[in-house]
Amino acid sequence: MLDPTKHQDWEIAEDAEKTMKTIYEIGEQLGLTKDELLPHGHYIAKIDFRKVLERLKDKPNGKYIDVTAITPTPLGEGKSTSSMGLVQGLGKIGKKVCAAIRQPSGGPTMNIKGSAAGGGLAQCIPLTPFSLGFTGDINAIMNAHNLAMVALTSRLQHERNYNDEQLERLSGMKRLDIDPTNVEMGFIMDFCCQALRNIIIGIDGVNGKSDGFMMKSKFGIAVSSEVMAILSLATDLKDMRERMGKIVVAYSKTGKPVTTEDLGVAGAMTAWMVEALNPSLMQTLEGQPVIVHAGPFANIAIGQSSIIADRIGLKLADYHVTESGFGADIGFEKFWNLKCRYSGLKPDCAVVVATIRALKCHGGAPVPVPGKAMPVEYKEENVEWVAKGCANLLHHIRNVRKAGIAPVVCINAFYTDTDAEIAKVRELCEAEGARVALSRHWEKGGDGAIEFAKTVVEACEDKSDFKFLYDLDMPIKERIELIAKEVYGADGVDYSPAANKSIERLQADPELAKMGICMVKTHLSLSDNPSLKGVPQNWRLTIREVLTYGGAGFIVPVAGAISLMPGTSSNPAFKRVDVDVETGKVKGVF
Repeated sequence: MLDPTKHQDWEIAEDAEKTMKTIYEIGEQLGLTKDELLPHGHYIAKIDFRKVLERLKDKPNGKYIDVTAITPTPLGEGKSTSSMGLVQGLGKIGKKVCAAIRQPSGGPTMNIKGSAAGGGLAQCIPLTPFSLGFTGDINAIMNAHNLAMVALTSRLQHERNYNDEQLERLSGMKRLDIDPTNVEMGFIMDFCCQALRNIIIGIDGVNGKSDGFMMKSKFGIAVSSEVMAILSLATDLKDMRERMGKIVVAYSKTGKPVTTEDLGVAGAMTAWMVEALNPSLMQTLEGQPVIVHAGPFANIAIGQSSIIADRIGLKLADYHVTESGFGADIGFEKFWNLKCRYSGLKPDCAVVVATIRALKCHGGAPVPVPGKAMPVEYKEENVEWVAKGCANLLHHIRNVRKAGIAPVVCINAFYTDTDAEIAKVRELCEAEGARVALSRHWEKGGDGAIEFAKTVVEACEDKSDFKFLYDLDMPIKERIELIAKEVYGADGVDYSPAANKSIERLQADPELAKMGICMVKTHLSLSDNPSLKGVPQNWRLTIREVLTYGGAGFIVPVAGAISLMPGTSSNPAFKRVDVDVETGKVKGVF
């Protein structure tokens, strides 16, 4: 394979794709029958999960491994790279292994972080289709979600334009009396577009009042949609259909929830999602199977690969590696208290990925700026910064331990790291009682991840004492404050008047009050302030609003100034993407 110190990720992927296995070879290697594969070309397929899970319903599950990380730099810490490296390392030591990762969003692919395929010699391929739409799941989510907004906005127009008799005669529905100032949903698209965070829609045109209902609205990025959360959590089509009908779109003028079922659109939304419910299959650079399902952004969404994907992987492989977004305060907390609660699955081990550069960032080094060269301080040895930054790593190790799971620290090594810096991380983590593995998968692929793989296998043999952080019978505020104090390290929680009002309404509903807590918070700090690195002290979490995801089963507290629609940077990745017009090959996706 090409040298990752001399070639870009897309060049490495393009070279490896010349000799990759066909999707039928990957399926056979994983243990799938030919009729359980639904090919999308020669190298990608959907998996008919119903057939697989029915055939293997009595087979014991393999070992279940979650990959999380410390609080990342703005450029990420290589969880996907480490997940691919671990899978390749397990393959090198003779284990039957599978991974489940999340489909990349077009927002980061065309913005700062690039694709979610991994990097260096630890990637999944084929890279370009994976990064640019893949098998269409996110497109299906956008269509399903936006159809709900079509139903809502047209209903608002019709309820304004017609009296009760006309409305019932024309629509077959009684007036819902929707409050246009209390709409829960907005539209979605799969790009980062800050200009659409707050918009006015329905402005009169040549058709007057037939041009829509004028109101404030908004856009979020596609993967923040409740429909994506439902895809992550649904166990089958029946479950998905029931959840789809419980999505709260808006409220009536008396405060009653107006759902997609009330609007008569839930069935059509589910129709868009039938094929998306089947996970997709591809491979690592070294030919191990990788299942792809659901989406990223654990800071503003659940950010987990799907329950269906994990159930398939656990039946087919002896070791199944799944991935949670961002740090253990966000992605792992949601894996622990939401995904595992709804799936009934219990992990055997959790990997906390750390890089020397991120530890330096938490220890006092200049914060990297996306689109600009990495500050020179990150290429020079500074054991003091690394040691100070390890406070953040130790905090995340303790978070994993609170779930009763064995933690493994993966030092995701780069060729600029020094022996002294690596030794300090190992010393501090082992003093905390965590297993530590140095892994050079980015530079050497599976051969560089053998220590990592063996350490994970060893950790999976530990007896776990898995337990949730909170019980669903606890009051909503008590659960939010438990997460803030125990997972983030806050002194307490402050609520805006709007957040208090929403919590009072939810707490008064016996069914809604028992939904899980899906926090929305910056991924760049343990706090709600992205500029606070390390382990911030003497701070309080601020909840500005609380959303209701009735279909997913989530209460969604939104902390600080974070938005469900990220912005595009001044030097985005799309400037470096182009097409060879002679061959049709896409260049520059990384």
